Amino acid sequence: MAFECIRSETTADGVLLLTLNDPATRNALGGQLSEEFEGEVERFGQDPALRVLVVTGADPAFCSGANVRGFNQAVAQREAQGAPPPPGPWELLDPAYMADSLHEAMGPAIVRKLWNLQKPTIAAVNGAAYGLGCGVALSCDIRIASEAARFSEAFVRNGLIPADGSAWQLPRLIGLSNTLLLQYTGDAVDGQEAFRMGLCNKVVPHAALMDTTMALATRLAQGPTFSMSLIKMLVHKAQQQDLAEHLAQAARAQQLARQTADHKEGVRAFLEKRPPRFIGR
Repeated sequence: MAFECIRSETTADGVLLLTLNDPATRNALGGQLSEEFEGEVERFGQDPALRVLVVTGADPAFCSGANVRGFNQAVAQREAQGAPPPPGPWELLDPAYMADSLHEAMGPAIVRKLWNLQKPTIAAVNGAAYGLGCGVALSCDIRIASEAARFSEAFVRNGLIPADGSAWQLPRLIGLSNTLLLQYTGDAVDGQEAFRMGLCNKVVPHAALMDTTMALATRLAQGPTFSMSLIKMLVHKAQQQDLAEHLAQAARAQQLARQTADHKEGVRAFLEKRPPRFIGR
């Protein structure tokens, strides 16, 4: 399928590489780019032959955030409409129920789609990851940054707040104080500082970014991805569970893992002293 604003490539090992590719906006999210990006993420989630997702941007940016031209149009539309009508009983009881759109009520769709994927995801952050672009990187399981990467919680620069989930995700990665510093100021941090904070897993020279990322993606794609999916859910759920709740759910997950072809293959490979050949089932 031909795309206008992204590149989509699939390797023989089942790695789907999506490259945001709209140089005029520095890969800003909105319009055609968002439609193509979200569509390919959905396809990745549904296709059993696709086992690991890698998201990157066409140099020099990873993703500059939401398209600010769209912000300006929205401001003009709100001003033209005048003051909104007073809220009715339903809005007073549950403001989200009568929100203008699902986007407004539940945040950016791409963040939810990435976060809820039942397969491994990697962000190869090659340049500026600003605002929602930073949120896209945070919604991936693993972040590998180039030395040219820049991360910024830029929302405050436009008088906005981080409604992309990063106020939930960042404290779990870098702590409360670091989160508030980044979100109060909107200042950008480079790859080395992001690594020091714990915002990314690894920082590498720019020329080595894609080779490093694809080597990891290929390794994961050759692994027992069904078990990885269970691991991902357990890690996500554990953030809101006590230990007893977590252990009970982990025991159920282990029962499922023991029934897979990959578990049987792993045991056979160990006994036969050879590398396992996992199939993700």
